[in-house]
Order: sequence, then C-alpha cells, then structure tokens
Amino acid sequence: MDSPISHTRWPFRGWVGLALVAVFWALNWSLSGMRSHWGFFPLWLGYCLTVDAGAYYRTGTSLWTRSRTGYAGLFLVSAPAWWLFEAINWRTANWFYEGRSAFTDLEYIVLASVSFSTVMPAVFGTGELAATFGPIRRFGPRSSSAIGAGFRYAVLLTGVAMLALLLFWPRYFFPLVWVSLFCILDPLNDRLGNRSLIREAARGEWRSWLALATGSVVCGFFWEMWNFYSYPKWIYQIPFVDFLRVFEMPILGYGGYIPFALELFAMYHFVTGLLGVAPATPYIRLLSNKA
Repeated sequence: MDSPISHTRWPFRGWVGLALVAVFWALNWSLSGMRSHWGFFPLWLGYCLTVDAGAYYRTGTSLWTRSRTGYAGLFLVSAPAWWLFEAINWRTANWFYEGRSAFTDLEYIVLASVSFSTVMPAVFGTGELAATFGPIRRFGPRSSSAIGAGFRYAVLLTGVAMLALLLFWPRYFFPLVWVSLFCILDPLNDRLGNRSLIREAARGEWRSWLALATGSVVCGFFWEMWNFYSYPKWIYQIPFVDFLRVFEMPILGYGGYIPFALELFAMYHFVTGLLGVAPATPYIRLLSNKA
C-alpha cells in the first residue's frame, strides 16, 4: 500500500525478522568453530525484515510493501556492489577475513556473495525508518541553487582523481574509497536522468542525505558488534587511525559509513537506470512526513 497511514499493526514479517535476529545472534556468539558463514545471512535478513516492518508500522509503507520484486532486486544489486569494494580492498588491504583459508575459492565467492546481498536492504531500510523520526522529518527544504553541466563534470572529475589517488597511494588516500565512487556516479545519475542526491541538494532537500547517513551509522554499529564474536570475521588493518577500537573498528572508521551510504544509493540508481528498471516514482523513500 502506498498511502501513508501512521501506526498500523506490526506486520508478520517483523515478527519473523525479530525471531531470526534472536536465534542467529545467539548462535553466532555462542557456538564454537565455524558458524558465521551460515549464520550471517539469516541474522541480517532478520535485521532487514525488522527495520522494514518498523518503517511500515510508522508510515504504512515500506520497501517490502511497495514492491516484492523491487525488494528482491536490492539483494541482487547489493552483492556485486560490495564486490567492487572488495576489489578496491585488494589494493588498499584495509581489512581481511579471519577464517578465509577454510574455504575454497568457489565456496568463498558463493558464501560471501550471499552475505554481501544484505548490505543495501539493511542500509536503505534503516534509512527509511530513520526518516520517520522528528529531527530528520522536520528538516525542511533549504534554499535551492542551480546545478549546471560544469558542476557535474567537476564533481565527476574530482571523483576520478580521488579513485586514482587511493589506487596509486593507498596508504595515504585509502579513506577516499568511501567518497570517490559517489562523486563519480551521482553526477552521472543526474546527467542520465536517474535519481541523484546532488540534484536533491540543489533543490534544498537534504533529508535523504540525513536519513541515509543515520541509517548507515546504525547498520555500521550492528555490523561491527555482531562481527566481534563471530567466526569467520573481518579484521581491520588501517594506517594512522588504528586506535580507540569500538569492537574491531577504530572509532574514526565509523565516519566512513556516512559517505558509504551515499555511494550505495548512487550505485543502486546507476544500475537500475542502466537496466531500465527504475520505477516512475522513487522506490526508496527517504522524505517521510509521517511518524
């Protein structure tokens, strides 16, 4: 259903999500030996269903209810999107997976792809839920400004330069991985007529930015917390800022989750635009007027 109706009943998928979180959180943290390779996906599927149910409960609409096909598509786009970050990490080497050696290359690719598929549904679903709360919901439009082709090209070229810097000198420019792809793809989205956060900002609309930033930081907290006692697990090796760890992540690293969400948003709309499957009205709705 598309019409907002505040405070409807908690949907069945929300109970399924909470049950999955409870069961697989306990299993991932209590069992010994290998367990997160099969427990990661159901745990995060539970999270995705829970936040989607929360958004529906507060507004009467959600990613799931607007389109089951669209919701499945988030999982399909998410896996290759994260593999792009894994490819860049082969150069930057900012994280590695403890326990990776227990799997063949094929096993690793399949299991990792299934796990990576939950990234976009989690971030976008949490962003939609965050958008329903007062501080973001009441953040009304600011002054607008014109965006010309020159500005788009400048942002795009800046993104290309940042990507080149991090690939050539990863020790010093590794943080640019979390902003360079956005600077490349979002201007292209605007040029191609896809949804663009830069275009929204030009209209003075910043709520999508705030909702995505909030959603990604919340997801980041759960990713790092649930990873801490899991196995296999990821381990960071980040130059210069490897201090004050919160779980495995250095505290300054959590700042990278904010532009990461913007990159995911740009990647999703770039892919759906290329495939010609973008809906006429926005599928990801981050401008909630209900709570």
